[in-house]
Amino acid sequence: MAKTRKAQLNVRVDEGTARAARERAVARGISVNRYIEELVRQDTGESGRAFVEAAADFMRQYEKVFAEEVGEGQGRR
Repeated sequence: MAKTRKAQLNVRVDEGTARAARERAVARGISVNRYIEELVRQDTGESGRAFVEAAADFMRQYEKVFAEEVGEGQGRR
């Protein structure tokens, strides 16, 4: 697996936000850095793209099963 280059990012947030970030990270068993990184990825749609790709792969694998069940050409518009 290729190494990903890391960049340091310093942000200032109010104490309540910092406390919430720490609490959520601890609850998930991850670092605050990892928690924030996951939030940014979710916000930029990376998780959504992974889901769509997995769903498309699933449909490719089971296309024949669906065609047999629904009938060839039915359900397509």
